[in-house]
Amino acid sequence: MSEDRRMVSGRQRKSERENFALRPQRLTDIVGQDRVRENLSIIIEAAAARDEPIDHLLFYGPPGLGKTSLAYVISNEVQGNIRITAGPAIERAGDLAAILTHLKQGDILFIDEVHRLGKAVEEILYPAMEDFVLDIVIGKGPAAKTLRLNLPRFTVIGATTRLALLAGPLRDRFGARFRLDFYDQTAMEQIIRRAAELLEVEISDEAAKEIARRARGTPRVGLRLLRRVRDYAEARAGGVITMSVTGDALGLMEIDQLGLDDVDRRILRIIIEKFGGGPVGLDTIAAAISEDRATIMDVYEPYLIQLGFIDRTPRGRICTKHAYGHLGIAYLEEDDAGQQRLL
Repeated sequence: MSEDRRMVSGRQRKSERENFALRPQRLTDIVGQDRVRENLSIIIEAAAARDEPIDHLLFYGPPGLGKTSLAYVISNEVQGNIRITAGPAIERAGDLAAILTHLKQGDILFIDEVHRLGKAVEEILYPAMEDFVLDIVIGKGPAAKTLRLNLPRFTVIGATTRLALLAGPLRDRFGARFRLDFYDQTAMEQIIRRAAELLEVEISDEAAKEIARRARGTPRVGLRLLRRVRDYAEARAGGVITMSVTGDALGLMEIDQLGLDDVDRRILRIIIEKFGGGPVGLDTIAAAISEDRATIMDVYEPYLIQLGFIDRTPRGRICTKHAYGHLGIAYLEEDDAGQQRLL
Protein backbone atom coordinates (compact mmCIF):
# COMPACT_ATOMS: atom_id res chain seq x y z
CA MET A 1 0.00 0.00 0.00
CA SER A 2 1.38 3.39 -0.98
CA GLU A 3 1.92 6.22 1.50
CA ASP A 4 -0.93 8.23 -0.07
CA ARG A 5 -3.35 5.32 0.23
CA ARG A 6 -2.34 4.79 3.87
CA MET A 7 -3.01 8.47 4.60
CA VAL A 8 -6.46 8.32 2.95
CA SER A 9 -7.29 5.13 4.82
CA GLY A 10 -6.21 6.69 8.10
CA ARG A 11 -8.36 9.79 7.54
CA GLN A 12 -11.32 7.61 6.61
CA ARG A 13 -10.98 5.55 9.80
CA LYS A 14 -10.70 8.75 11.84
CA SER A 15 -13.87 10.10 10.21
CA GLU A 16 -15.73 6.86 10.92
CA ARG A 17 -14.63 6.89 14.58
CA GLU A 18 -15.67 10.53 14.80
CA ASN A 19 -19.13 9.80 13.37
CA PHE A 20 -19.63 6.94 15.80
CA ALA A 21 -18.46 9.02 18.77
CA LEU A 22 -21.03 11.72 17.99
CA ARG A 23 -23.90 9.23 18.17
CA PRO A 24 -25.71 9.01 21.53
CA GLN A 25 -24.81 5.82 23.36
CA ARG A 26 -27.63 5.59 25.93
CA LEU A 27 -31.20 6.82 26.18
CA THR A 28 -30.08 9.50 28.61
CA ASP A 29 -27.78 10.91 25.91
CA ILE A 30 -30.66 11.54 23.51
CA VAL A 31 -31.71 15.16 23.20
CA GLY A 32 -35.24 15.88 22.02
CA GLN A 33 -37.81 13.28 20.90
CA ASP A 34 -39.04 13.14 24.51
CA ARG A 35 -42.14 11.08 23.75
CA VAL A 36 -40.17 8.47 21.80
CA ARG A 37 -37.46 8.28 24.46
CA GLU A 38 -39.95 7.78 27.28
CA ASN A 39 -41.85 5.06 25.43
CA LEU A 40 -38.65 3.24 24.55
CA SER A 41 -37.55 3.40 28.19
CA ILE A 42 -40.79 1.74 29.27
CA ILE A 43 -40.52 -0.97 26.61
CA ILE A 44 -36.92 -1.78 27.53
CA GLU A 45 -37.55 -1.83 31.28
CA ALA A 46 -40.62 -4.06 30.92
CA ALA A 47 -38.80 -6.51 28.65
CA ALA A 48 -35.86 -6.66 31.08
CA ALA A 49 -38.23 -7.41 33.96
CA ARG A 50 -39.69 -10.32 31.96
CA ASP A 51 -36.19 -11.42 30.90
CA GLU A 52 -37.09 -11.46 27.21
CA PRO A 53 -36.09 -9.48 24.10
CA ILE A 54 -37.98 -6.29 23.33
CA ASP A 55 -40.75 -6.23 20.75
CA HIS A 56 -40.13 -5.33 17.11
CA LEU A 57 -39.89 -1.56 16.57
CA LEU A 58 -40.51 0.70 13.58
CA PHE A 59 -39.16 4.25 13.27
CA TYR A 60 -40.38 6.53 10.50
CA GLY A 61 -39.96 10.15 9.54
CA PRO A 62 -37.72 12.42 7.43
CA PRO A 63 -34.08 11.39 6.94
CA GLY A 64 -31.39 12.53 9.35
CA LEU A 65 -33.47 12.55 12.54
CA GLY A 66 -31.68 9.67 14.28
CA LYS A 67 -33.40 6.41 13.34
CA THR A 68 -30.10 4.54 13.00
CA SER A 69 -28.73 6.18 16.15
CA LEU A 70 -31.78 5.00 18.10
CA ALA A 71 -31.12 1.44 16.94
CA TYR A 72 -27.57 1.64 18.31
CA VAL A 73 -28.85 3.12 21.57
CA ILE A 74 -31.37 0.32 21.99
CA SER A 75 -28.71 -2.32 21.34
CA ASN A 76 -26.57 -0.74 24.06
CA GLU A 77 -29.50 -0.57 26.49
CA VAL A 78 -30.43 -4.24 26.04
CA GLN A 79 -26.74 -5.28 25.76
CA GLY A 80 -27.36 -7.15 22.53
CA ASN A 81 -25.43 -7.35 19.29
CA ILE A 82 -26.78 -5.35 16.35
CA ARG A 83 -26.72 -6.36 12.69
CA ILE A 84 -27.15 -3.48 10.23
CA THR A 85 -28.58 -3.94 6.75
CA ALA A 86 -30.87 -2.16 4.30
CA GLY A 87 -33.91 -3.16 2.30
CA PRO A 88 -32.26 -2.78 -1.15
CA ALA A 89 -29.28 -4.89 0.03
CA ILE A 90 -31.48 -7.94 0.67
CA GLU A 91 -32.22 -8.94 -2.91
CA ARG A 92 -33.15 -12.61 -2.47
CA ALA A 93 -34.86 -14.68 0.20
CA GLY A 94 -31.60 -16.58 0.65
CA ASP A 95 -29.84 -13.36 1.67
CA LEU A 96 -32.31 -12.81 4.50
CA ALA A 97 -32.14 -16.48 5.51
CA ALA A 98 -28.36 -16.22 5.84
CA ILE A 99 -28.73 -13.16 8.09
CA LEU A 100 -31.43 -14.70 10.28
CA THR A 101 -29.60 -17.98 10.85
CA HIS A 102 -26.60 -16.10 12.27
CA LEU A 103 -28.60 -14.17 14.85
CA LYS A 104 -28.42 -15.12 18.53
CA GLN A 105 -30.82 -14.73 21.43
CA GLY A 106 -31.51 -11.05 22.09
CA ASP A 107 -29.75 -9.79 18.95
CA ILE A 108 -31.11 -6.82 17.02
CA LEU A 109 -31.57 -6.78 13.25
CA PHE A 110 -31.78 -3.20 11.99
CA ILE A 111 -33.25 -2.84 8.49
CA ASP A 112 -32.93 0.63 7.01
CA GLU A 113 -35.29 1.58 4.16
CA VAL A 114 -37.43 -1.37 5.17
CA HIS A 115 -40.14 -0.29 2.71
CA ARG A 116 -37.84 -1.37 -0.15
CA LEU A 117 -37.81 -5.06 0.79
CA GLY A 118 -38.93 -7.34 -2.03
CA LYS A 119 -42.15 -9.35 -1.78
CA ALA A 120 -40.33 -12.69 -1.64
CA VAL A 121 -38.11 -11.42 1.16
CA GLU A 122 -41.12 -10.12 3.11
CA GLU A 123 -42.77 -13.55 2.96
CA ILE A 124 -39.71 -15.03 4.67
CA LEU A 125 -39.64 -12.26 7.24
CA TYR A 126 -43.28 -12.61 8.34
CA PRO A 127 -42.99 -15.97 10.17
CA ALA A 128 -39.52 -15.03 11.41
CA MET A 129 -40.90 -11.95 13.17
CA GLU A 130 -44.12 -13.52 14.39
CA ASP A 131 -43.21 -17.12 15.28
CA PHE A 132 -39.38 -17.00 15.17
CA VAL A 133 -39.21 -19.72 12.55
CA LEU A 134 -37.60 -19.87 9.13
CA ASP A 135 -39.28 -21.85 6.36
CA ILE A 136 -36.85 -23.08 3.70
CA VAL A 137 -37.99 -24.78 0.49
CA ILE A 138 -35.70 -27.62 -0.61
CA GLY A 139 -35.96 -28.90 -4.17
CA LYS A 140 -38.33 -27.96 -6.97
CA GLY A 141 -41.58 -29.19 -8.42
CA PRO A 142 -43.50 -32.13 -6.92
CA ALA A 143 -40.42 -33.24 -4.97
CA ALA A 144 -40.04 -29.91 -3.16
CA LYS A 145 -40.11 -30.04 0.63
CA THR A 146 -40.38 -27.38 3.29
CA LEU A 147 -37.89 -27.36 6.13
CA ARG A 148 -38.76 -25.32 9.21
CA LEU A 149 -35.90 -24.02 11.37
CA ASN A 150 -36.41 -22.53 14.81
CA LEU A 151 -34.79 -19.15 15.36
CA PRO A 152 -33.70 -17.54 18.63
CA ARG A 153 -35.88 -14.68 19.85
CA PHE A 154 -34.51 -11.53 18.29
CA THR A 155 -35.74 -8.00 17.62
CA VAL A 156 -36.27 -6.37 14.24
CA ILE A 157 -35.93 -2.59 14.15
CA GLY A 158 -37.14 -1.09 10.91
CA ALA A 159 -36.58 2.45 9.63
CA THR A 160 -38.32 4.16 6.75
CA THR A 161 -38.90 7.61 5.35
CA ARG A 162 -41.96 6.40 3.42
CA LEU A 163 -44.39 4.72 5.81
CA ALA A 164 -47.14 4.63 3.18
CA LEU A 165 -45.00 2.36 0.98
CA LEU A 166 -44.59 -0.24 3.74
CA ALA A 167 -46.75 -3.31 3.15
CA GLY A 168 -49.64 -3.56 5.60
CA PRO A 169 -48.85 -7.10 6.83
CA LEU A 170 -45.25 -6.11 7.53
CA ARG A 171 -46.24 -2.86 9.23
CA ASP A 172 -48.65 -4.71 11.52
CA ARG A 173 -45.92 -7.06 12.73
CA PHE A 174 -44.05 -4.24 14.44
CA GLY A 175 -45.22 -4.08 18.05
CA ALA A 176 -44.47 -0.36 18.39
CA ARG A 177 -44.25 2.41 15.79
CA PHE A 178 -42.71 5.80 16.43
CA ARG A 179 -42.63 8.90 14.26
CA LEU A 180 -39.53 11.09 14.62
CA ASP A 181 -40.22 14.82 14.25
CA PHE A 182 -37.94 17.73 13.45
CA TYR A 183 -36.02 19.02 16.48
CA ASP A 184 -36.73 22.42 17.98
CA GLN A 185 -34.13 25.17 18.37
CA THR A 186 -33.31 24.34 22.00
CA ALA A 187 -32.69 20.66 21.27
CA MET A 188 -30.53 21.48 18.25
CA GLU A 189 -28.40 23.85 20.33
CA GLN A 190 -27.77 21.10 22.88
CA ILE A 191 -26.83 18.68 20.11
CA ILE A 192 -24.38 21.16 18.56
CA ARG A 193 -22.75 21.96 21.92
CA ARG A 194 -22.41 18.27 22.81
CA ALA A 195 -20.88 17.52 19.40
CA ALA A 196 -18.46 20.44 19.68
CA GLU A 197 -17.32 19.15 23.06
CA LEU A 198 -16.77 15.66 21.65
CA LEU A 199 -14.89 17.10 18.68
CA GLU A 200 -12.77 19.11 21.14
CA VAL A 201 -13.46 22.39 19.37
CA GLU A 202 -14.13 25.70 21.12
CA ILE A 203 -17.44 27.30 20.14
CA SER A 204 -19.25 30.39 21.41
CA ASP A 205 -22.88 30.30 22.50
CA GLU A 206 -23.89 32.62 19.67
CA ALA A 207 -22.18 30.40 17.10
CA ALA A 208 -23.88 27.27 18.47
CA LYS A 209 -27.26 29.02 18.24
CA GLU A 210 -26.57 30.14 14.69
CA ILE A 211 -25.57 26.67 13.49
CA ALA A 212 -28.60 25.18 15.23
CA ARG A 213 -30.87 27.77 13.59
CA ARG A 214 -29.62 26.82 10.13
CA ALA A 215 -29.71 23.05 10.75
CA ARG A 216 -33.27 22.61 9.43
CA GLY A 217 -34.27 20.90 12.68
CA THR A 218 -32.19 17.87 11.63
CA PRO A 219 -29.22 16.59 13.67
CA ARG A 220 -27.48 15.13 10.64
CA VAL A 221 -27.53 18.51 8.92
CA GLY A 222 -26.45 20.32 12.09
CA LEU A 223 -23.46 18.01 12.64
CA ARG A 224 -22.45 18.36 9.00
CA LEU A 225 -22.53 22.14 9.27
CA LEU A 226 -20.56 22.02 12.52
CA ARG A 227 -17.80 19.97 10.89
CA ARG A 228 -17.53 22.36 7.95
CA VAL A 229 -17.47 25.40 10.23
CA ARG A 230 -14.81 23.67 12.31
CA ASP A 231 -12.74 23.11 9.15
CA TYR A 232 -13.07 26.79 8.24
CA ALA A 233 -12.14 27.85 11.78
CA GLU A 234 -9.05 25.63 11.81
CA ALA A 235 -7.93 26.81 8.38
CA ARG A 236 -8.74 30.52 8.64
CA ALA A 237 -9.53 31.53 12.24
CA GLY A 238 -7.19 29.79 14.67
CA GLY A 239 -9.56 26.91 15.45
CA VAL A 240 -12.13 28.87 17.49
CA ILE A 241 -15.72 28.96 16.23
CA THR A 242 -17.10 32.44 16.81
CA MET A 243 -20.22 34.10 15.44
CA SER A 244 -18.31 35.89 12.69
CA VAL A 245 -16.46 32.69 11.72
CA THR A 246 -19.77 30.82 11.57
CA GLY A 247 -21.35 33.49 9.37
CA ASP A 248 -18.38 33.50 6.98
CA ALA A 249 -18.22 29.69 6.76
CA LEU A 250 -21.96 29.19 6.21
CA GLY A 251 -22.01 32.06 3.73
CA LEU A 252 -19.25 30.34 1.78
CA MET A 253 -21.40 27.19 1.77
CA GLU A 254 -24.41 29.25 0.54
CA ILE A 255 -26.50 28.29 3.57
CA ASP A 256 -28.90 31.16 4.27
CA GLN A 257 -30.46 32.35 7.54
CA LEU A 258 -33.20 29.69 7.46
CA GLY A 259 -30.86 26.85 6.53
CA LEU A 260 -31.86 26.75 2.85
CA ASP A 261 -29.10 25.72 0.47
CA ASP A 262 -28.70 26.23 -3.26
CA VAL A 263 -31.00 23.31 -4.18
CA ASP A 264 -33.79 24.57 -1.93
CA ARG A 265 -33.64 28.01 -3.52
CA ARG A 266 -33.49 26.52 -7.02
CA ILE A 267 -36.67 24.56 -6.32
CA LEU A 268 -38.46 27.72 -5.18
CA ARG A 269 -37.16 29.82 -8.07
CA ILE A 270 -38.10 27.19 -10.64
CA ILE A 271 -41.69 27.14 -9.37
CA ILE A 272 -41.91 30.95 -9.18
CA GLU A 273 -39.97 32.10 -12.23
CA LYS A 274 -40.68 29.34 -14.76
CA PHE A 275 -44.14 28.20 -13.70
CA GLY A 276 -45.67 31.36 -12.29
CA GLY A 277 -45.63 30.13 -8.71
CA GLY A 278 -47.42 26.88 -9.55
CA PRO A 279 -49.18 24.60 -9.46
CA VAL A 280 -46.53 22.38 -11.02
CA GLY A 281 -45.96 18.63 -10.79
CA LEU A 282 -43.10 17.08 -8.84
CA ASP A 283 -41.75 15.28 -11.92
CA THR A 284 -41.56 18.60 -13.77
CA ILE A 285 -39.65 20.20 -10.90
CA ALA A 286 -37.25 17.26 -10.77
CA ALA A 287 -36.58 17.47 -14.50
CA ALA A 288 -36.10 21.24 -14.36
CA ILE A 289 -33.39 21.11 -11.68
CA SER A 290 -31.91 17.72 -12.75
CA GLU A 291 -32.61 16.14 -9.37
CA ASP A 292 -34.19 12.82 -8.43
CA ARG A 293 -37.94 12.98 -7.73
CA ALA A 294 -37.68 10.93 -4.53
CA THR A 295 -34.82 13.10 -3.25
CA ILE A 296 -36.91 16.25 -3.65
CA MET A 297 -39.91 14.67 -1.94
CA ASP A 298 -37.99 13.06 0.96
CA VAL A 299 -35.09 15.47 1.58
CA TYR A 300 -35.97 18.98 0.44
CA GLU A 301 -39.74 19.29 0.35
CA PRO A 302 -40.58 18.42 4.00
CA TYR A 303 -38.58 21.37 5.34
CA LEU A 304 -39.94 23.77 2.72
CA ILE A 305 -43.46 22.72 3.66
CA GLN A 306 -42.65 23.11 7.36
CA LEU A 307 -41.48 26.67 6.69
CA GLY A 308 -44.70 27.36 4.81
CA PHE A 309 -42.88 28.03 1.53
CA ILE A 310 -44.61 25.28 -0.48
CA ASP A 311 -48.15 23.96 -0.52
CA ARG A 312 -49.16 20.57 -1.90
CA THR A 313 -52.37 20.64 -3.94
CA PRO A 314 -54.12 18.03 -6.12
CA ARG A 315 -52.80 19.91 -9.18
CA GLY A 316 -49.20 20.17 -7.97
CA ARG A 317 -46.85 22.26 -5.83
CA ILE A 318 -47.48 25.97 -5.20
CA CYS A 319 -45.10 28.53 -3.72
CA THR A 320 -46.64 30.65 -0.97
CA LYS A 321 -46.27 34.37 -0.31
CA HIS A 322 -43.64 33.54 2.34
CA ALA A 323 -41.39 31.97 -0.32
CA TYR A 324 -41.64 35.08 -2.50
CA GLY A 325 -40.72 37.24 0.49
CA HIS A 326 -37.72 35.10 1.42
CA LEU A 327 -36.34 35.31 -2.12
CA GLY A 328 -37.12 39.02 -2.41
CA ILE A 329 -39.54 38.53 -5.31
CA ALA A 330 -42.71 40.61 -5.65
CA TYR A 331 -45.84 38.56 -4.97
CA LEU A 332 -48.81 38.90 -7.33
CA GLU A 333 -52.24 37.93 -6.09
CA GLU A 334 -55.44 37.76 -8.11
CA ASP A 335 -58.36 39.87 -6.93
CA ASP A 336 -62.06 38.95 -7.21
CA ALA A 337 -62.13 40.06 -10.84
CA GLY A 338 -59.24 37.79 -11.74
CA GLN A 339 -56.78 40.69 -12.12
CA GLN A 340 -53.31 40.36 -10.61
CA ARG A 341 -52.27 42.95 -8.08
CA LEU A 342 -48.84 43.52 -6.54
CA LEU A 343 -48.41 42.87 -2.80
